[in-house]
Amino acid sequence: MRQRALLFDIDGTLADTDALHIQAFNAVFGRYGHIFDRARAARELLGRSNASIGAEFLPDEPPERRAEIMAQKEAVFRSLAAGEVQPLPGLMTLLDHAEAAAIPVVAVTNAPRANAEMILHGLGIAARFRAVIIGDELPHGKPHPLPYLEGMRAVGAAPDRSLAFEDSRAGITAANAAGLVTVGMRSNLGHDDLIAAGAALTAAAFDEPEVLALVTMRLGAGA
Repeated sequence: MRQRALLFDIDGTLADTDALHIQAFNAVFGRYGHIFDRARAARELLGRSNASIGAEFLPDEPPERRAEIMAQKEAVFRSLAAGEVQPLPGLMTLLDHAEAAAIPVVAVTNAPRANAEMILHGLGIAARFRAVIIGDELPHGKPHPLPYLEGMRAVGAAPDRSLAFEDSRAGITAANAAGLVTVGMRSNLGHDDLIAAGAALTAAAFDEPEVLALVTMRLGAGA
């Protein structure tokens, strides 16, 4: 029998880092004429890969320069986020639940590996994750399903015995396309937007009864 798994996006899902990302984008992209408020960022930035963001907002720059600019943005983000990241409510309860039931957990993100590792270590949960899948290290990042397919492959999990947690349209699209049921975390988008994107339900905390009931239903009575 194939393995169960819980798969988590990182930014905006494990920790509400979106405001810091927007601040970093504005610090770097402002000089190119792009300023983002939270609503615009939710529509146009959050959850997307750096490659796709660079191609859209820096079309006149060669690919190598786009990569340098995106690296500057990520360095600004890390300087802002150092020591500032806090878990979304109920995260530790759900991770404890998974550990007690021997359910592997996997991080699936479009963030650079340096960002992902900083956040996981900053939350004190890096050792709990069996794998960290980085979209930009694959041929396709989210909203393509490949990052989630790779996350399940890393632990031998089946989509019908697994569950994804996301906060962005691109992330929900990717998880659903990989065959996963997805919980939308309301750190960035509201209930209606998350449901419209394809989330099965939405939550503000990981330990809400509806979330825990879905975990039990999808991953079995032992979850």
